[in-house]
Amino acid sequence: MTVSTASPTSGVRVVTVDHPPVNALPVRGWYDLADAVRAAGRDPEARCVVLAAAGRGFNAGVDIKELRRDAGNTALIGVNRGCAEAFEAVYACEVPVVAAVQGFCLGGGVGLAGNADAIVASEDAVFGLPELDRGALGAATHLARLVPQHLMRTLYYTARTVTAAELLAHGSVWRVVPQSELLGAAVELAAEIARKDGHLLRLAKAALNGIDPVDVRRSYRFEQGFTFEASLAGTADRVRDTFGKET
Repeated sequence: MTVSTASPTSGVRVVTVDHPPVNALPVRGWYDLADAVRAAGRDPEARCVVLAAAGRGFNAGVDIKELRRDAGNTALIGVNRGCAEAFEAVYACEVPVVAAVQGFCLGGGVGLAGNADAIVASEDAVFGLPELDRGALGAATHLARLVPQHLMRTLYYTARTVTAAELLAHGSVWRVVPQSELLGAAVELAAEIARKDGHLLRLAKAALNGIDPVDVRRSYRFEQGFTFEASLAGTADRVRDTFGKET
């Protein structure tokens, strides 16, 4: 698991996650990501943060194998808290966050991108919540920031995905570019934001969060309570054991 931070241009910090093969993060990974985003936002020279990922996709959610290895609930509690920390770090970052999304953006990936201030996506990017297929619940809070309510519910119940082009039509993605141009396009947007006054940017971020109609932190934690309920009932394990297998 690697989380690195780079400074490609003045005022811009790029936080990159690299956890092969699919950027499905273990408990520790979510906390490491949260720490890196918070540190980047607290940098007095930073005015915008780009959240990026290496490899085949932006983020495939939680490490299901880690959950399967745990006979109790320690991993589930850990990943619930870790995801909440990472999503909160993006949302509450002191400066705007631009998500650079390629390939698959699933589960926790939607949590991260949905809490970002802007999204630049590659042409091959797909977004979705396969939670019901994984014995979990959550991140509808964040998908609802990307698509209208009825579409969010249909996507949630069916575990289907939407493309970057479809989200562009809904206005939740800023640009769609070839994958080879993704990071450059995200940094370009971040650099444009970073040319604004740093103090005013931080005030603007706090102001916009303050007028959000939904408290994303509280609503996401509410959703997570149902994931734990499903686990205690044995439903989560039963469904999770079928994930990735032919039905």
